[in-house]
Amino acid sequence: MPRTNGAPLISTAYGLFAAGSLLLWPAVAMVAARIGARSVGRGLWGGVPVMFRLFARAFHAGVDHLALQLVRSQGIDAATEAISAGYDAFRVFSAPNLAMLAGWIVLALGAWRTRVLGPVRAAALGLTATLPLGVLKGTTPLSLVVLAGLCAGLVPLGLALLREGPRPSREAVLRWVPLTLATLGLMALLGQAG
Repeated sequence: MPRTNGAPLISTAYGLFAAGSLLLWPAVAMVAARIGARSVGRGLWGGVPVMFRLFARAFHAGVDHLALQLVRSQGIDAATEAISAGYDAFRVFSAPNLAMLAGWIVLALGAWRTRVLGPVRAAALGLTATLPLGVLKGTTPLSLVVLAGLCAGLVPLGLALLREGPRPSREAVLRWVPLTLATLGLMALLGQAG
């Protein structure tokens, strides 16, 4: 059975991108809630399609993972044939594609119109709509620019949110950080064990 040398690295990269996409949901929910406090419609019509898009990435990541594992176990020709044969199959996540593509733009416009974000940060957030959507989409230099724009749009808002909230006590940090890290490590070990 042929193996490819770069498969673990590519598989890890796809997995980290999928994890990052899913971990964006609290940030999107917070932006949509802040927009919704000033304009319910803008928050809803921007937030919901973006959430669909983020969670559709989990489906796409599953297909990506299968394709990469097929390359490892069956070889590139068999993997290409298997994925190509099912590529046009009906997927429930393909129905809202247009809304999912427009979601980042609507969210960005809503953030700008309600003054949740300034015009530059809102435009940077709206660029996220240009990220490829679907199965086995690669990264281009433009993707890196878009992801930098996503960070420029969300990170300052996240930092402001952290400054607004109550700070945990030193004792709570010393207790919960090691426990959280140990739990994540145990979960990773158990997950790899099957």
